[in-house]
Amino acid sequence: MEATQTKPAAPSAPPAEPEKQAPLFQAPKKKRKWVKRLVILLVIAAILAFLLSRCVGAGQQILSSAYLPYTAQMRDMTVSVSGTGTIAPAQSYKVTTLISGEILEAPFEEGQTVQKGDVLFRIDARDLESSIQQLQLNVRSAQLALDDLLETQSDNRKDRNVKAEDAGVITKLYVDQGDSVTVGTLIADVLDRDHMKLKLPFHSADAAGFFVGQGATVTVSGTAETISGTVDEIAATDEVGPGGTLVRQVTILVNNPGVLSETSQGSASINGAACASGGAFAYASSAQITAKASGDLDVLSVKEGDRVYEGQVIGVISEADLDTQIENARIALENAQLSLQNAQDKLEDYTITSTITGEVIEKNLDVGDNISGVTANGTTVTYPAVIYDRSELTFDMSIDERDISKIRVGQKVEITANALDGQSFTGVVDKVNINGTTVNGNTSYPVTVKVDGAPEELYPGMNVSAKIIVEEAGSVLSLPVEAVERGDTVLVALPGCLDENGLVADLSATEQRQITLGRNDDNYIEIVDGLEEGETVVALSPQGSSMMDMIAAEMG
Repeated sequence: MEATQTKPAAPSAPPAEPEKQAPLFQAPKKKRKWVKRLVILLVIAAILAFLLSRCVGAGQQILSSAYLPYTAQMRDMTVSVSGTGTIAPAQSYKVTTLISGEILEAPFEEGQTVQKGDVLFRIDARDLESSIQQLQLNVRSAQLALDDLLETQSDNRKDRNVKAEDAGVITKLYVDQGDSVTVGTLIADVLDRDHMKLKLPFHSADAAGFFVGQGATVTVSGTAETISGTVDEIAATDEVGPGGTLVRQVTILVNNPGVLSETSQGSASINGAACASGGAFAYASSAQITAKASGDLDVLSVKEGDRVYEGQVIGVISEADLDTQIENARIALENAQLSLQNAQDKLEDYTITSTITGEVIEKNLDVGDNISGVTANGTTVTYPAVIYDRSELTFDMSIDERDISKIRVGQKVEITANALDGQSFTGVVDKVNINGTTVNGNTSYPVTVKVDGAPEELYPGMNVSAKIIVEEAGSVLSLPVEAVERGDTVLVALPGCLDENGLVADLSATEQRQITLGRNDDNYIEIVDGLEEGETVVALSPQGSSMMDMIAAEMG
């Protein structure tokens, strides 16, 4: 059956649009747009107000959460000053020496306890000992040289004194004071005019019975005057006299009455025996004074015509050259003795002994090594040996200039070691050094602490933390240190500030209050005035401070 296809009907024409009627009142187009815009603005303002209120509330909540409450309470407070240090033995001896030489003995071992004065090293000192022997010879030689000069000076001192050998009158001076003289220089003539001598021959048979000191009678020729005399000298042998007779010369000493001279003649008789012939008078002594040393005639105490006696010192001769030689000899001896003493003192350095009693911590050199610090295999060491006296342990703390006035010798110290968890020790302040060190405008002072009992657990080199107990303050009203702002002010919580959980809910419900602070320890500070026990203050927590810093940085 064939399908029949029906043609669609042609579209009908659209109906005619009815004619619009003009409205009775038509608003201007501009006025309608203004109303629309006003409505939109009001909607936007409402939305902004809503959002702002929500932000302020959130900001207030965030700001409150950055603060923590702190309650003023009575607490036991211990005022202390903290610091760190490194444990060290009270005494240590690090062997050092300026000498060199082979080690002959080293009678100790590492870990051994040695006593003060024990020998640690004995060094080969043969070269020095040979030098000492030579220096000893030098001293003896210098001493002999000085002794010879002093002996010469002693002899010369006698010769430097110019003396009259006989009594008499100075008839002539050949020098003046200040003149330079040498040995043998003629100084003066001395003539004894008070005594005369008469030398006469007597027959040998008569003279054989004479003796010195025997009285004699002297006759002066031409005047027939007689004077008394004494026998002064008798010749030991005979000689042939006038007419071939044997005679012996006899010298008679007489006092000069004042008229006798060397031109006068005379004769004499002794014990009734007359002389064989007469003779001429002579002065009893006629001598010359000469210099027995060389030098300047510093002193001349006589002049011509002065009478002198036998042995009288009439002048002094200086001997500056000899004095200079003696002084130089003394200096040479002193230098020789000093050199010897220095060498002998240095010899002591070749035996090294311990200066303390303690434990040998290090023994770096042994027999055969060189004490200068070089081992037998060529290794260089700093110290031949190190000894610690661990009977006392100490450490130094650096105390800030703001706290040093609180520190006193004898104060108790609480100590903990970084390497010894759970252990604590005690000590006392042993020394306060006022020689401070300034770095970047801040000065600190070293304080030495002595550890009680020298615990075996503490080793030299360990790092420790220490707290010096300045004062046991007892129970005081206090706040945590972080609750107090700069300027000694706090924010005191008012009603409504805290929620039911004790957390800060409304930061606006606070008042800022000035307080008076007192002592403090590491965590708390004393409130002297401005707060009552139980009052709560609020302060930024550490996290809140960090958050505020971040916000400030973002805003900046």
